[in-house]
Amino acid sequence: MRSVLDRMARAGRPPLHTRTPQDARTAYEAGADVLEVPKAPLPRVQDLHIPARDGHPLPARLYAPSADAGLPLLLYMHGGGFTVGSIATHDTLCRELARLAGCMVVSLDYRLAPEHRFPTASNDAWDALAWLAAHAGELGADPARLAVGGDSAGGTLAAVNAILARDAGLPLALQLLIYPGCAAHQDTPSHATYSHGLVLEEPAITWFFGNYVHSRAEREDWRFAPLHAPDVDGVAPAWVGLAECDPLVDEGIAYADKLRMAGVPVDLDIYRGVTHEFIKMGRAIPEARQAHADAARALRRAFQPD
Repeated sequence: MRSVLDRMARAGRPPLHTRTPQDARTAYEAGADVLEVPKAPLPRVQDLHIPARDGHPLPARLYAPSADAGLPLLLYMHGGGFTVGSIATHDTLCRELARLAGCMVVSLDYRLAPEHRFPTASNDAWDALAWLAAHAGELGADPARLAVGGDSAGGTLAAVNAILARDAGLPLALQLLIYPGCAAHQDTPSHATYSHGLVLEEPAITWFFGNYVHSRAEREDWRFAPLHAPDVDGVAPAWVGLAECDPLVDEGIAYADKLRMAGVPVDLDIYRGVTHEFIKMGRAIPEARQAHADAARALRRAFQPD
């Protein structure tokens, strides 16, 4: 991890938060695959569009590890602070999850801030899940075996989707939360301890959140900060994968505890000595490959029929 950080420092590229949102997206996408494992070939990769509530067609990409009908399905939301990230930046990760878990993965390009502010991303994620639940059979998936997942901001969206699914009576097999943002304010000890020099820095978090939410009321809305959800009783079981050296680690632990206190089954893995974004560094960091395997194992177990 230190070697990766040293190489990033030597590259001397301007931080994302010093760029325009569009330039930041271009820069993030350009570096997205540098440390990834090789891109796994899959027998089925299909681009599609999912309608949002306002009629906007949301781009999505379907990954299937086989041509079999009735595969379980994971809806995946990419990270990027609600501002950067795309299907392209998380293509390798979604291929790995599909390959290792033996499930269909649908990666969603929800709309980004600041062009689309809170709660657009949350609404897009829920609209996609509701659409997939209704149309899974047409895609060759099993509508009775659905899961949601995501990393960072995408983990936030997955956690919110799990609550909305409970409220709508839509059963989910699992919520796969990779270093999710869960709290309203950057005030936990880990936000102070890991605020500089470790990939995700405090100025970047402030910039990302400033693009997406403006008021204190929006920050404290549980659709931005799932720790503020009135209750999480009866939501889907969770696998939570966190990085030890990450500003978000404390709130990830707190959310896992909130779920456990509500009687929700939770598997929590904390990967030692690694930072935010580590799961996309499998070429350089063994913990990334371990996290791929752990997440896939959690999906396989959740999807096993009774």
